[in-house]
Amino acid sequence: MGKKPVDTSKPKKTSPADAITGTYFYAVGRRKSSIATVRLYPKGSGKVYVNDRELEDYFPQSIQRASLLAPLTVVSQAGAMDATIHVHGGGMTGQAEAIRLGIARALIVWQADLRPVLKAQGFLTRDSRVKERKKPGLKRARRAPQFSKR
Repeated sequence: MGKKPVDTSKPKKTSPADAITGTYFYAVGRRKSSIATVRLYPKGSGKVYVNDRELEDYFPQSIQRASLLAPLTVVSQAGAMDATIHVHGGGMTGQAEAIRLGIARALIVWQADLRPVLKAQGFLTRDSRVKERKKPGLKRARRAPQFSKR
């Protein structure tokens, strides 16, 4: 008389983003220490999920939402494509700009003839500025300790 094995695995958490299915176009965007992986679904209704949350919940500021959706707006696909995005690292602005680059790159994968339009707007340029490292003997990257003559 053996014991019946107990299933200890947790049920998989589902989110609204899991309901989006179909073929997608994938790209990665980076900014500062943020990395965003973007999946664009061409036959969609304009739903955007960031880390399994609605876009408005993840980015409450409308300026950041407008910034990351700008590539879709420029090519007139803002309401015609769904997107699922996973982003980590950095702050909110860095994440928004990483997502913007990822969306622009995914649009290029979808239709290569959109490249000149997106390039002219500056959406395909990766902003490589990152924080400079702290140097020994200094308080920050370049800030020296205060000098006292006496």
